[in-house]
Amino acid sequence: MQMRSNKKENDLESRIDWGIIFSIMTLAIIGLLSIYVASVQDSINPLRNVVSQLVWYVIGAVIIVVIMQFDAEQLWMVTDYVYYAGLALLFLVLIFYSREYAVQTGARSWFAVGSFTFQPSEIMKPAYILMISKVITTHNTEYRNHNVRNDLLLLGKLLLWTLPVVVLLTLQNDLGTTLVFLAILGGSILVSGIDWKIIGTLVLIIAVIGGLGIALTTTDWGRSILANFGFKTYQFSRIDSWLNPSQDTSGDGYQVWQNMKAIGSGQLLGKGFNVSNVYVPVRESDMIFSVIGENFGFIGACVLILLYFLLIYQMIQVTFDTKNEFYAYVSTGVIMMILFHVFENIGMSVGLLPMTGIPLPFISQGGSALLGNMIGVGLIMSMRFHNRSYMFENGSFTRR
Repeated sequence: MQMRSNKKENDLESRIDWGIIFSIMTLAIIGLLSIYVASVQDSINPLRNVVSQLVWYVIGAVIIVVIMQFDAEQLWMVTDYVYYAGLALLFLVLIFYSREYAVQTGARSWFAVGSFTFQPSEIMKPAYILMISKVITTHNTEYRNHNVRNDLLLLGKLLLWTLPVVVLLTLQNDLGTTLVFLAILGGSILVSGIDWKIIGTLVLIIAVIGGLGIALTTTDWGRSILANFGFKTYQFSRIDSWLNPSQDTSGDGYQVWQNMKAIGSGQLLGKGFNVSNVYVPVRESDMIFSVIGENFGFIGACVLILLYFLLIYQMIQVTFDTKNEFYAYVSTGVIMMILFHVFENIGMSVGLLPMTGIPLPFISQGGSALLGNMIGVGLIMSMRFHNRSYMFENGSFTRR
């Protein structure tokens, strides 16, 4: 009896990906310490901020445990419900958005009840990942031959399910989050089996649109056109701050310029923990990378980036170990979500990319963003926990 019990415990432990847990816990510790430093500089109660973020981590950990109980069949069954629930929240926030946060951020994307705030688009990300993964799996099962007609049909389906999300986010004036969803879509298209000729054509179209976008956002005539389509002054100011951060270091470019100064002042090894001589506004959220750069320098920043690569590698490894097409597309979406957040946040922190208000995963302060990422981690860990081969036929899963 004792041997049987020990065998069950060992089997359970082998189904839990401790490597991912280690990476997340390490990032959490770095995040909590960084939030403490940023709060001290902003003369905010640091203990309160750290405890608040720690509570969100605990909630996220509970959510991971809950999601791990769902296997591929169960996730498949709830996908439609969570997707439509996410769309409903994106619609409702347009009506009941926080006026205070809209003034501060320029986006109507936050619910607020007293001091509690919630951004539904963050929870919509994993719901969207599940939906497009289901769409791709269903299509590839129904149309096993990849030809131009079938691939264009799949592309049309993906765009159709993406359109409502993009429209609602555009109405919220949340360009940064819209880009995250488009990055998830792009990654999913790459692994969906669509012919590379079609993908190459898409890349060419995107390049042309990107070039046109640069022309529109950097010229007076272009900006006058975009203004007629709802683009705001603060969005143009962010582009100006990105292209020439030293032009207006006391106005719109102040935050970006101070952020770059803080990172540069850390040099190779940094100034040491909780030594912050350069003031960066609202440092604990989008600009949290400046804490790493100033306190721990280039070496500390590289260690953080390596931690992200380790986490991504572990997620990819889980995907290869599970023989499940639906899981493969889900993991691709989660990986693209985290990668784009890291790339965009660090890129804007060092001046390579314009400001978009995208937080650094597991590091920046904020409950909504953290929960969205933790749900993604839960989906990945569910793959290891239910490491069984499935075959999708006739609209349902069967275990091999």
